[in-house]
Amino acid sequence: MSDERIKAYEDKMKKSIDYLAEEYQAIRAGRANPHLLDKIRVDYYGTPTPIQQLANISVPEARIIVIQPWDKKIIKDITRAIQMADIGINPTSDATSIRLVFPEMTEENRKNLVKEVKKVGEESKVAIRNLRRDGNDAFKKLKKSGEVSEDVAAGLEDDLQKLTEKYLKEVDSMIEKKSREIMTI
Repeated sequence: MSDERIKAYEDKMKKSIDYLAEEYQAIRAGRANPHLLDKIRVDYYGTPTPIQQLANISVPEARIIVIQPWDKKIIKDITRAIQMADIGINPTSDATSIRLVFPEMTEENRKNLVKEVKKVGEESKVAIRNLRRDGNDAFKKLKKSGEVSEDVAAGLEDDLQKLTEKYLKEVDSMIEKKSREIMTI
């Protein structure tokens, strides 16, 4: 019985971790990362469409992304969508492809990115702590209504606290790993 209740909160905490991992993929770390384009949508015949569904994306060199649309008529639309997304890279295009050339990152840029990584990580920690609070409130209501004994409620709160600590440590290690990746030249 207690496993089901804790499992629901564990699933939500895992989703916070997965979301953080997605966010970190979109933060560039000096190398060209195609995941930087994941959230960009191109207006393709009136439908906002991900670039990945409209083109072949490759990384021929460490600091270059090449986008080759299957329909050459949408090169201008893709270029405009990238400019509107404000990712800090100005696309250059020719008749068949779009190139994104990433400049060498300065020390100041790296430090700003690390601050962003820490901010996003802290938001995930807050989400996990909020889940713990919600769980503890639910367990107290169960105890108050007489559905579970005081001991069972205390056990549930202990289990939830251990789970929270586990996921907070995971967030800390993700922050540390991404920060190291960014600061590595």
